[in-house]
Amino acid sequence: MGSARKRLMIIGAGGVGTVVVKKSARMDHLYEEIMLASRTKSKCDAIAAEAGPVPVRTAQVDADDVPQLMRLIGEFRPDLLINVALPYQDLPIMEACLATGVHYVDTANYEPKDKAEFEYSWQWAFHERYQEAGLTALLGSGFDPGVTNVFTAYAAKHYFDEIHCLDIVDCNAGDHGMAFATNFNPEINIREITQRGRYWEDGAWRSTEALEIHQPVEYPRIGARESYLLFHEELESLVKHFPTIRRARFWMTFSPQYINHLQVLRNVGMTSIEPIEYQGMQIQPLQFLKAVLPEPSSLGENYSGETSIGCQIRGVKEGKERTVYIYNNCSHQSAYRDTKAQGVSYTTGVPAAIGAALIATDVWKAPGVWNMEQFDPDPFMELLPSLGLPWEIIVDGKLAFLPCGE
Repeated sequence: MGSARKRLMIIGAGGVGTVVVKKSARMDHLYEEIMLASRTKSKCDAIAAEAGPVPVRTAQVDADDVPQLMRLIGEFRPDLLINVALPYQDLPIMEACLATGVHYVDTANYEPKDKAEFEYSWQWAFHERYQEAGLTALLGSGFDPGVTNVFTAYAAKHYFDEIHCLDIVDCNAGDHGMAFATNFNPEINIREITQRGRYWEDGAWRSTEALEIHQPVEYPRIGARESYLLFHEELESLVKHFPTIRRARFWMTFSPQYINHLQVLRNVGMTSIEPIEYQGMQIQPLQFLKAVLPEPSSLGENYSGETSIGCQIRGVKEGKERTVYIYNNCSHQSAYRDTKAQGVSYTTGVPAAIGAALIATDVWKAPGVWNMEQFDPDPFMELLPSLGLPWEIIVDGKLAFLPCGE
């Protein structure tokens, strides 16, 4: 275990950044000082004013600018950095950490600005350089990806000899009272759900039209909610690291009202990332839409209901078939009372703080670039309840999905 207190830098001052700062700033046994930086310093100042007891200083930074990032890192001299900025900025921040000798944690994998796709190849390509530098990069330390990866690793360690089927199910049964709003960055959220779906089956990726496949799923203490098949990045790493998986899918709920609004916006071109000329300027319609939609961090105060996210897993143990369902339900109101953030930000920010804490204490640390499931899941699972995300497990119960091959 590391003994000396560490210095932590956090980049990104949205809803998730709010949670990461407030949770990390309560770890005065672990950190001596925190820096919060983003493009808009006033946002950082507002978060820092409500955090503690660890002192939080703030700064302005353009996270696309590697030399600027390096200068700021050089001035503050952090031991590790949590990136909760935009996924477009993963690569410059990873470059800056590598150049300055700082461990790296993020919550979502890289995607290019000009193409609505995301995969780990760009970040996995840093592995040997991080290894040679003796630095740890922990990818996807949010909830999904993140906790869902750890849930899978925990099930594999304690309940299965082989995992055959994995269904990750994500329900937000909350009500924020808005006609249409996204629970995290609108640009990233809408890009994610309007691209083609993808799932793993029998050793190959299979594609679907956006939101084409859907079915009701029963969520604990919530009930049945229509759930849509999407591609999500943790599927890519999980089928790589658990090669016995025959089928892996990701499902997310959307209300009929949300789907209707999204369909209209798609039909009129507002979700497009292809630039258009407007009053002599080149703009992406989706970026304009983001500007007029509610800020996700503003939704918390009036948010009611809860989220339910988990892994429904089938496989074998000692020659016998078994099922495991590991999940967390998170109340939007309890999340707001704790951090003044809504539940979606909370369920992403808490795991980021935990992943960083495990690196800072040397519990999870190995040179290179790693996904969450590649480390021992037990320390992470032990910390989740104490930081506000209690988990539950159902072994050999009835699950929502048919066995593989049926």
